[in-house]
Amino acid sequence: MLFNTIDFVIFFILILTGISIYKNKKFQHFFLLGASYFFFFYSSNYLVSLLLVSSLLDFYLGQAIWNSKSSQRKKSLLVISLVGNLGLLGFFKYANFSIEQFNSIGSSLGWPNLEFLEIILPIGISFYTFQTLSYTIDIYRGKLKPSDSLKEYALFVSFFPQLVAGPIVRASEFLPQLREKVENLSFHGNIRQIIIHNSNLKLGVTLMAFGFFKKMFIADNIAPLANYVLGGPLTHESFTIILGAIAFGIQIYSDFSGYSDIAIGAALILGFKLPINFNKPYFASSPSDFWRRWHISLSRWLRDYLYIPLGGNRISESRTYFNLATVMFLGGLWHGASWNFVVWGMLHGLYLAIHKMILDKVPFLKNHPIFKTKFGFIVSVLVTQYFVFLAWIAFRVKNFYELRYAMEKYIFLDFEYELTLRVIEQYRFELFIMILFFSLQFISYKQPNLPERISKYKLPFWGIFILFILLGIFFFYDGNPEDFIYFQF
Repeated sequence: MLFNTIDFVIFFILILTGISIYKNKKFQHFFLLGASYFFFFYSSNYLVSLLLVSSLLDFYLGQAIWNSKSSQRKKSLLVISLVGNLGLLGFFKYANFSIEQFNSIGSSLGWPNLEFLEIILPIGISFYTFQTLSYTIDIYRGKLKPSDSLKEYALFVSFFPQLVAGPIVRASEFLPQLREKVENLSFHGNIRQIIIHNSNLKLGVTLMAFGFFKKMFIADNIAPLANYVLGGPLTHESFTIILGAIAFGIQIYSDFSGYSDIAIGAALILGFKLPINFNKPYFASSPSDFWRRWHISLSRWLRDYLYIPLGGNRISESRTYFNLATVMFLGGLWHGASWNFVVWGMLHGLYLAIHKMILDKVPFLKNHPIFKTKFGFIVSVLVTQYFVFLAWIAFRVKNFYELRYAMEKYIFLDFEYELTLRVIEQYRFELFIMILFFSLQFISYKQPNLPERISKYKLPFWGIFILFILLGIFFFYDGNPEDFIYFQF
């Protein structure tokens, strides 16, 4: 079920109606659990069974790990969780990719080709697999006590707003919200019972409106330019390739952060706080700063469950660089069964390693006064984003020959512009969106917590703002809902 459809609007209104009428906490949790499984079934049909299997596996393994007195048994149970979850993820996501690589190698050796499997990739499997893995790993580390309620744990895994494309939520962040009184949070009060307050309703609606605007006005309308250039880059000039890379960078950010805003806003209306997933990544001033701002929930997961266990930066400089490259290689592979995602991940691993190496080897740069000036900051941002948008080409272009051509054109400018001018003439509206996007990003950067500020407007002014956003979507929406890019992961 796509967020950007009337089906979801009706579905969400029915959910709000149900929890507003029946105030019993147990009923509300069962109601949300049933709604979440229906949401997944509506999107993936029988593959909802995988979600159920993953939930049951880690719920009982988590309890067994906690109750076990033997460290060896704890480790064995954790291995079962890892193998079970990663086995399902690997089979459904990478089986045909592995067969393709085997056939590619085997054809040169005269081996018979293997038949591809008829596999449908379950929507959201990469996200809920990481959620359930973090649960058992945290229990194994002694950082989390397992849930005594299968209902609560199943709701944590399947919670429909963030089920398909995150944010990746941890049990320690979500489960307490089902059973504890949370103080000092203005958007929800006592969440022993789900209560829809005016404050969290307005902020939630504001976030959802921002998300719909990002997806349906910006991402979907700039997609034709990105698709035209990076869908077949071989005939394009350097400046056209750069335009296409910027267009796709805007598209994927607006698409993915738009989903996250809708998910966080919907959860907030229901009385739950989900972690922030984006924080103006195109103002990042270094590769590490970018990953503190982009897909934050995945960055934290990779840091806590891969980078630190590998040794982080505690062993040696060379090991630190290796760990950064390894983590980003696996992060790229997590995105999809295709070598272009691996290239994208390895590029970011290279960026992180080189940045760390420069700071290690040239320490005076770390605190050089120029980087504390506005000029130094602007230069740092521009250099960082140059490489970020270069990597977006690898994320979008799957054919290696086309990818190499596009990246060469991006790096080694040919200074030709005749065809580029034609593209600019043909895609004037998309260029307007690019200018609008960066203007809005600048406003958002200069005005932190903009959605929260807007949600505090008096009702008439707040309503006019929301109406303005909806009208902007309505007049430039073609009526065909487009999938969110991260649905494929």
